[in-house]
Amino acid sequence: MESIYLDYNSTTPVDPKVLEAMLPYFTQQFGNAASSTHAWGWAASAVVERAREQVAHLIGAETNEIIFTSGSTESLNLAIRGVAQAYASVGKHIIVCSTEHKAVLDTVQDLTTAGIEYSLLGVDREGRIELTELQKLLRDDTILVAVMMANNETGVIQDCGEIGRICRDRKIIFLSDTTQAVGKVRVNVDEQSLDLCTLSAHKMYGPKGIGALYVRRKSPRVALHAQITGGGHERGLRSGTLNVPALVGFGKACELANDGLWDYGIHTSRWRTFLEQQLTIEYGHGFINGSVKSRLPNTSNLCFPKIKSEKLIKALPSLGMSMGSACTSAIPQPSHVLKAMGLSDAEIYSSVRISIGKFTSEEEIKETLVRMEATLSQQY
Repeated sequence: MESIYLDYNSTTPVDPKVLEAMLPYFTQQFGNAASSTHAWGWAASAVVERAREQVAHLIGAETNEIIFTSGSTESLNLAIRGVAQAYASVGKHIIVCSTEHKAVLDTVQDLTTAGIEYSLLGVDREGRIELTELQKLLRDDTILVAVMMANNETGVIQDCGEIGRICRDRKIIFLSDTTQAVGKVRVNVDEQSLDLCTLSAHKMYGPKGIGALYVRRKSPRVALHAQITGGGHERGLRSGTLNVPALVGFGKACELANDGLWDYGIHTSRWRTFLEQQLTIEYGHGFINGSVKSRLPNTSNLCFPKIKSEKLIKALPSLGMSMGSACTSAIPQPSHVLKAMGLSDAEIYSSVRISIGKFTSEEEIKETLVRMEATLSQQY
């Protein structure tokens, strides 16, 4: 056993069943889904709509509420910029959680040049928001609240149902970045009062470069201003030729995730918990960052105060761990997520994220422990 992949929150391998479903659509059934005058186009359109049904089913949505995009970054941009422009006459204020992905934080910051104002909603040491703090930040001109369901660095889960109900009472649109949650825990747009939410196929054993935005069509009907124009695809909200093979894979990945959700939770939580208990209790190394009750079953963010995470990772090149989000790994700054939770810079620079998946084996976890203990014991 050479290398062990422990960064499933960054990306996942394509499930063999997903790849098998995709292959015919590269060479045999290669039609453009927008070609409405011949059988090649009709066949492509049919499988795209099948994929739309599979995605919608996973999150309890209607088929016509799914807009296909290149992934969650684009989906979040479409949602935030689209709302800001469509509701400009209603208000100019947006609330975002301080631990959001940079695709949210950078986007609202960019919109300030267009007159948008935003407030940051803080979190406690466990990475959870306080609903009373959210209510205090609400204004008469608030048009959007954005709180991610499950954090990509810590796995901490927010109570989106309660957040959604607060927003619904005030007639404010609620956007949740559900990228890390979908396929790992149950997501239902009605039960959790979501008006907008995002998905990326590569986080759930599908291909990279394909994702979706859920847009509520009734009670309330959410309006968006398109960000990519040029053909009127995807109900006029996202123009461009659809990537049929990737969409077939996305749909299959959603189907597999829905069927295997229970087994996934049992498998990953078992070995994540075993890994944590051995490291922090049995061996006495470090502590867990974030809530241990409200989080994803596969994610562990651990602080080892006596060694820098960069040094630990370099000492264990065969273990695919990370220091946080892959999207910010090239930025030489402390994690904004852990910073918002109140960790010191020293603690942040000594923290690593381990995220396992459905292909992670018992042998890999036990071997991970052997290798980490050998390195950590030199520091303690």
